[in-house]
Amino acid sequence: MKLFHSINDFHSTKKTILTLGTFDGVHIGHKKILERITQNTENGKYESLVLTFFPHPRMVLQEKSEIKLLNTISEKTKLLEATGIENLVIHPFNESFSRLTAEEFVSSILVDQFHIQKIIIGHDHRFGRNRTANIDNLIAFGIEYGFEVEQISAEEIQDVSVSSTKIRKALTEGNMALANEYLGYDYFLSGEIVKGKQLGRTIGFPTANIQIEEEYKLIPKNGVYVVKAIIDDLEVFGMMNIGFNPTVNGQKQTIEVNLFDFDTDIYGKKIEVSLLQYLREEQKFGSIDLLKAQLNQDKQDALDFVSKLQ
Repeated sequence: MKLFHSINDFHSTKKTILTLGTFDGVHIGHKKILERITQNTENGKYESLVLTFFPHPRMVLQEKSEIKLLNTISEKTKLLEATGIENLVIHPFNESFSRLTAEEFVSSILVDQFHIQKIIIGHDHRFGRNRTANIDNLIAFGIEYGFEVEQISAEEIQDVSVSSTKIRKALTEGNMALANEYLGYDYFLSGEIVKGKQLGRTIGFPTANIQIEEEYKLIPKNGVYVVKAIIDDLEVFGMMNIGFNPTVNGQKQTIEVNLFDFDTDIYGKKIEVSLLQYLREEQKFGSIDLLKAQLNQDKQDALDFVSKLQ
């Protein structure tokens, strides 16, 4: 997949079949559209293209927006590449760009820059200044400028219209089964392993602290999870705690993973952790011994869950 960081950087001698949107999560609804794009370009006559934006438009247009995203830019790029899309354009979204009228966007970008042959778009897509244009306007532009418009209906995407908003809600409630079903993959966090207080190893549960640089990344509900980690291309199961470690009077939220049957120095390494199942709420214990007993139970519950996967 070719990656471009601006609309103006893209050049091709072929016409394109494209789609556009924020694609946060690259969930099963998105994949219906992306599959249609790749099917339309299988003969090599046209090139497939996805146009997405960063920052998220709500971060720019809503002054006090605190939206958290399902994917970092690198995570989204990885997920889109796996769909077989040939070209990804991540365009900087700013107020100037947001002021383009629908026709300016269509004529100067879709037609002049991308040489559009067809656009495949979701049933509810809106675009242009103040998001005033809809699918009917796009069809009219297609007739005027000579490109096709294919609409993906809500029914095609699923009986229930999947949305990033619904997935965010499921994650904040710890409903991993629903979130992962909608995503079509297990929700994951990626970051660097940094040193923490190293209290876990003193009670037999050494943990790797994960530092996530991107503040906009959605961190799921506090609590204990069954996870699968990938580090140095090795898959390892474990359990993870998101929270404040109240038993030892923790003052800030941490993300700590205890990897099963794994004893390697991994400080400074990159890790990707998929959240498979929510086990329990974070709680404060009356003593370290009670905490240790609960961790032993958590590990057994996690191993029981993992055994059913294999």
